[in-house]
Amino acid sequence: MPFFDHAGHRLHYEESGFGTPVLLVHGLGSSTRDWEYQVPELEKRHRVIALDVRGHGQSDKPRQRYSIGAFAEDVIALLDHLSLGRVHLVGISMGGMIGFELATRWPERLNSLTIVNSAPEVKPRSFREYLEVARRLFLAHVLGLDTVGKALGKMLFPKPEQSDLRRKIQQRWPQNDKRAYLSSLHAIIGWGVQERLARITCPTLVISADRDYTPVSLKQAYVGHMPNARLVVIEDSRHATPLDQPERFNTTLLDFLDQVDHP
Repeated sequence: MPFFDHAGHRLHYEESGFGTPVLLVHGLGSSTRDWEYQVPELEKRHRVIALDVRGHGQSDKPRQRYSIGAFAEDVIALLDHLSLGRVHLVGISMGGMIGFELATRWPERLNSLTIVNSAPEVKPRSFREYLEVARRLFLAHVLGLDTVGKALGKMLFPKPEQSDLRRKIQQRWPQNDKRAYLSSLHAIIGWGVQERLARITCPTLVISADRDYTPVSLKQAYVGHMPNARLVVIEDSRHATPLDQPERFNTTLLDFLDQVDHP
């Protein structure tokens, strides 16, 4: 079980396979387990690395203010630790935000960028958006993580045949450190790189579920600001696309990586 030290913290990662390196970055309140249905397929063609950013999974959970920038620095520190120059980066939700941050600050470290159900900013602008942010913060602070996990499981995986996926979320969410979870949530709100999207020139794949939290139109809009990006919509999927539609997700991702590696 490999670890490395960065900024006084002990961070956990996993790696397997051989070939062009692919780095997987999880979402808020999750861990390397976000990718349990991707690693077995990716490792057949690639060297696969998955990281637990600070405050998550088996990494340290320092009592300090978190930021998307600091999470991106964790990623860079891992690349340096492994002596990797450039990688394909795949990030879901908060992991996609980390990918955006990294791509605008260290573009030379990326062969490609894949963004899954994410956005380049989380900045409330209307009264309704401010109310929604306040609601999410209130619920996260007041409710226990077990209650949040149960609600999230039902929302992400509502179908009767998805009971195993619901159970996984309901079991895993309470394993989070609540203080670290809240610090990560605060790191997301107010963050953004929308004005720097034109700097992202590497091949970029944006994957959106048709029933994600934010509409497909939002992804279409920001894809238009990146010179080398395209959008793929996966139907009958919600926010956790790698889990609820693993076969279609894996095929889409592997085809994209093959096109980048073998133009």
